[in-house]
Amino acid sequence: MTGRDLPTDAPRRSHYDVVIVGGAMYGASVSWFLTDNPDFDGSILVVERDPTYEACSTTHTNSCMRQQFSNELNVRISQFAADFVKNLQRYMGDDPRVPNLPIQSYGYLYLADNEDFAQVLRESQEIQQACGAGTKYMTADEIKRDYPFFNVDDIVGGNHNLVDEGYFDGGTLFDWWRRSGRERGVEYLGNEVVAMGLNAAGTRVENVTLKSGEVVGCGTLVNASGPRAVLTARMAGIEIPVEPRKRYTFIFEAERPLDRDLPLTIDPSGVHMRTDGAYYLAGCPPDVDPAVDYDDYEPDHDIWMNKLWPVIATRIPQFDAIRVVNSWVGHYAFNTFDQNAIIGSHTTVGNFIFVNGFSGHGLQQSPALGRGTAELIAWGEYRTLDLTPFNFERIERNQPFNEKAII
Repeated sequence: MTGRDLPTDAPRRSHYDVVIVGGAMYGASVSWFLTDNPDFDGSILVVERDPTYEACSTTHTNSCMRQQFSNELNVRISQFAADFVKNLQRYMGDDPRVPNLPIQSYGYLYLADNEDFAQVLRESQEIQQACGAGTKYMTADEIKRDYPFFNVDDIVGGNHNLVDEGYFDGGTLFDWWRRSGRERGVEYLGNEVVAMGLNAAGTRVENVTLKSGEVVGCGTLVNASGPRAVLTARMAGIEIPVEPRKRYTFIFEAERPLDRDLPLTIDPSGVHMRTDGAYYLAGCPPDVDPAVDYDDYEPDHDIWMNKLWPVIATRIPQFDAIRVVNSWVGHYAFNTFDQNAIIGSHTTVGNFIFVNGFSGHGLQQSPALGRGTAELIAWGEYRTLDLTPFNFERIERNQPFNEKAII
């Protein structure tokens, strides 16, 4: 980030049509799509407590892209993301400065070691295929034919897709949303929202108080606070089931590299691994997966020795000699209710809008859900993809959104 791009620390106005709490991927996405909406010409303030973005989930993302979900809506959301990324320059008005980002389509490969999960994969493949995705169900023999380095002795089958599945440069997408938004008038503020003022009926957020002391009026409040979403919601008297969960990523090199790309392989153990340039990337959730402190990024090197490496070396015997060259810890904004997005307005505080709880899917879902949130603000409804299944109301009704393909 250049000095020119750094946010200010004091607001320029006393009132904004939209105040977005959180300036990482979703703050950038929602604000940019608002500027791109032909019927929105209001003022936008994005408040980010850490303008360096050093500790945010966006910085620690692995920038993955897949259509392999079990619910049609999640498939459609990721299909728009793939189109948006591949045609970024066109979506940004053919600005010649904007690069088009390739998707490194090494694919995803879900492995099943029992017939019940194999059947889930077959059913999911039918849904994905109906949406136009390139997913194919493969037997263990077919997997071994295409990827002979795999040990498939315990594998029944798997789902595989090489079309618009893999990873992309999420950092560049984020940078251009932020840069373009600022050029279009979005104000980024290096500050922190510490309180909210509601009307007497408790049905609207009327203003926010900044850590620096200013009180800023708002027409619409957007919670884009990532793992801290519940802290933002509580300022408006709202509880949401979102908490920070640690996720571990390791980059390793192999003494005997593979002779072809390694798709992002989801092992039945929960370990995933893929090609990462000249190296390989692997990760997993911990076996014990509690909520952690918002500032807890302590590594756990035992997870590599006790969980990741044994699985990697068993699944790919050629990886019997590998060496970690880098690692990091990030936080999922984990929705404990059903591990899917919480989008849309609160049922009581009507101008409080959620973009929260993505549970690891946030980056690839940010184009469609940023667009949809902008539609909701500008038009009062979704006009492209119907995102109402992600509404907060489902939590109040205890009706989880059913998605089986959670990593």
